[in-house]
Amino acid sequence: MKRVLITGANRGIGLEFVRRYLALGWEVIATSRHRNDDQPLAKLAKLHGKQLTWLTLEVTQAESRAALKAWMGEQPLDLFINNAGIYGPKRVELGEVDGEDMAQVLAVNSVAPLMMVQNLLPNLVKAKGKIAILSSKMGSMGDNNSGGAYAYRASKAAVNAVSLSLAKDLVDDDVTVVVLHPGWVKTDMGGPNAFCLPQDSVYGMIEQINATDLTNTGRFVDYCGNEIPW
Repeated sequence: MKRVLITGANRGIGLEFVRRYLALGWEVIATSRHRNDDQPLAKLAKLHGKQLTWLTLEVTQAESRAALKAWMGEQPLDLFINNAGIYGPKRVELGEVDGEDMAQVLAVNSVAPLMMVQNLLPNLVKAKGKIAILSSKMGSMGDNNSGGAYAYRASKAAVNAVSLSLAKDLVDDDVTVVVLHPGWVKTDMGGPNAFCLPQDSVYGMIEQINATDLTNTGRFVDYCGNEIPW
């Protein structure tokens, strides 16, 4: 049975990834900052038994990441999906950007993914696994036509740079990387006016993950497979 670890798995896109990989017969390790028995993930955990493990994880805290690393031990990991992310304060105009708020967005969206990969690298190498980094078209330098969103754009541009370096560095270990734009999705972050359902976005992203190999590692694509400029 293949094994996937998904961060930010308790709602939205992360939760849909959990549902989809369970249906595909994978062993799923789902992580979230908090556990609540009223959450849909709790019901899935009861339903699927040992196929689904739900762990608490604060991706920005070294101690929390170390605890996950210890729990993983030498288990091979076929796929790591870095889904956890935040937008930060919305509708912040130039002149109103707060440095501490921006640093927090960068910590979650840019630094934590690299720290997670470093912790999970032995497990990924053992399985010759894949890394899927959820980014955003808003992190594209070549497609920024509207400005604004300084913290979020910067954080996604930074994680894009991290991801491309990972793709280059891990080729010899047979570990591949894909950077994914999920689209504008109806989630807590995307809001009710978004035009894409989580189910459709995740279905497409899984297709792109499956299509990733050593010949195309380091792609930046949307959930339909369209290339996005860096």
